[in-house]
Amino acid sequence: MPPTAPLKIGEISRQTGVAVGALRYYESLGLITAQRGANRYRYYAPTTVQQVEFIKKAQALGFSLEDIKAVLTVHQQGHTPCAVVRSLLQQKIDHLADQIQHMTTFKAELEQYRDQWATHPPPSTDGDICPLIASVEARD
Repeated sequence: MPPTAPLKIGEISRQTGVAVGALRYYESLGLITAQRGANRYRYYAPTTVQQVEFIKKAQALGFSLEDIKAVLTVHQQGHTPCAVVRSLLQQKIDHLADQIQHMTTFKAELEQYRDQWATHPPPSTDGDICPLIASVEARD
């Protein structure tokens, strides 16, 4: 088959390792496009393989499908989307930093409970399933 011939969805799946269902989902989101043949099969441009590989790599970096659509839209408008990618990446880094801070704080709280319970276990009262957990302040 010449490299410019349209590809069926199964061929895209085999070349990229992405399930047919995922490819259909990508299409429903506008990440890839297909033309319908007279036989109602989806036919994809050969460049779709490159787009799907791009999607896989972007997902491996933590980009959401919404992020990827924004990048592909800039590309389809004829612009290099590297500035958008850098901005999205910085947002991800900032979000991870916030998550790390939250998890570090939470870990410290759990360690306090562990240490406190080891030295001063709370007394059991009627109806407590576990006095350790019953002694924890409820959060909203």
